Amino acid sequence: MITLLAKLFVKKDLPEDRRRSAYGKLCGIAGIILNVLLFAGKFIAGIISSSIAITADAFNNLSDAGSSVVSLVSFRLSEQKPDAEHPYGHGRMEYLAGLIISGVILVMAYELIKESVGKVLHPASTTWSIVVIIILIASILVKCYMSFYNSRIGKKIDSATLRATATDSLSDCIATSAVLLATILEHFFSWKLDGWFGIIVGIFILIAGIRAAKETIDPLLGAPPEPEFVRSVEELVCGFDENILGCHDLIVHDYGPGRRMISLHAEVPAEGDVLALHDIIDNLEHTISRKLSCLATIHMDPVVTTDPDVDRLKGVVNEVVTGIDSELSMHDFRVVKGPTHTNLIFDIVVPFRLSGENEEILRRIRKEVSERVPEKVFCVIEVDYKMSSKN
Repeated sequence: MITLLAKLFVKKDLPEDRRRSAYGKLCGIAGIILNVLLFAGKFIAGIISSSIAITADAFNNLSDAGSSVVSLVSFRLSEQKPDAEHPYGHGRMEYLAGLIISGVILVMAYELIKESVGKVLHPASTTWSIVVIIILIASILVKCYMSFYNSRIGKKIDSATLRATATDSLSDCIATSAVLLATILEHFFSWKLDGWFGIIVGIFILIAGIRAAKETIDPLLGAPPEPEFVRSVEELVCGFDENILGCHDLIVHDYGPGRRMISLHAEVPAEGDVLALHDIIDNLEHTISRKLSCLATIHMDPVVTTDPDVDRLKGVVNEVVTGIDSELSMHDFRVVKGPTHTNLIFDIVVPFRLSGENEEILRRIRKEVSERVPEKVFCVIEVDYKMSSKN
C-alpha cells in the first residue's frame, strides 16, 4: 500500500530534501489512520472482554497515533529553509520529534505496568469472544506491516524518527501477540494471566522506548559520524588529486538529516604552487558537497616533501607512534632546528579508549624517539582524538 501511495504522491523529480520530507509525511499520515483504526478496534475488544491488557494495548495504539502526528509535523517543520534565527536549518526538529515519541512510549509502558500489577494483585475473569480474537490477529498483522514499511523507508531516507516508529510498531506486534496468547490460555485453562501478560507487554514497550530514545538522543548530544561516512570522506579526499598527500582533523557537524557540515585539513606539498593548490582544494570542496550532500571547508596543510632529513625523522616518529598502539597516528609533522637542539613538532590522534593514558603515551613517544635519533631532539606534541563511533 505504502509503495503504491509513494508512486502516486512522491514525485521522482523532487529535490532530495523535499522528496525525503514527502516520504516522511506519507508515513506519518498512514500511521495516524492505521493507529486510530487499531485503537477503535482494540478498545471495543477490551470492553467486550473486560481485559485490562487489551484496553491498555488500545491506548498504546492511540499514543502511537499521537506520535505519528508529531512525526508528521516534524517533517513539515524540518523542511523549512534556514532563516535568521536558525541559519543551519530546522533539520534537528526530526530528532526532537523522535525524542517525544520515545517519551510517549515510556509513559505508556509505565502506565501499562502499573495497571497490570493491580490486575495481578486483584485478578478478575475476562470474557471470551471470537470477535476479540479476530481483532487481535488483525492488529498483529497491521503492526507487522507498519514496522516493515517504517523500517524500510526509515533506512531509505536515513530517518531516526521513522526507525523509532518501526521499533515501536514491532514492540506493539509482540505485545499484542502476548495479549492474544493470554486471552486464549485463560479461556481454555482458566488461568488468570491477564495482569501477568500485561506486565510482559509493558516491559517490551519499555525496552523499545529506551532504544528509540537512545537513537534520537545520541545525534542531539553530538554522536560521532558513522565509520562508513568517515571512510567515504577520506577516500574521496586522498584519491582526488596526486597533490593531496593525506588528510586529518575531520570534524562533522550534524544539523539534521541531509544537513551536515564538515571541515578537515588536507596535506599538500609545501613546494607546490599556492594558487594551483588552492584551486584543487576549491574543486575538492565542491566535489564533496555534491557527492556526500554536505557543506565542506578544507584547510591546506603544507608538508615538506623534498628534505631527506625531515623524511628520516618523520619515519622514526611514525614507527614509534604506531608501535605503541596500531590505532595511534601522526600528522602535521614539522622540524625546527636550533643551535642546541631540534624540535620535532607534530600531532597524534588517540582513540577515546586510550584517552586516560595520554601522559604515559607522550612519555613513551619522547623517550623512544630520543633513543632512536642520534642528535638531540625534543618532541612538541599536540593530542587529538579519533572521530569514530567504534571508540
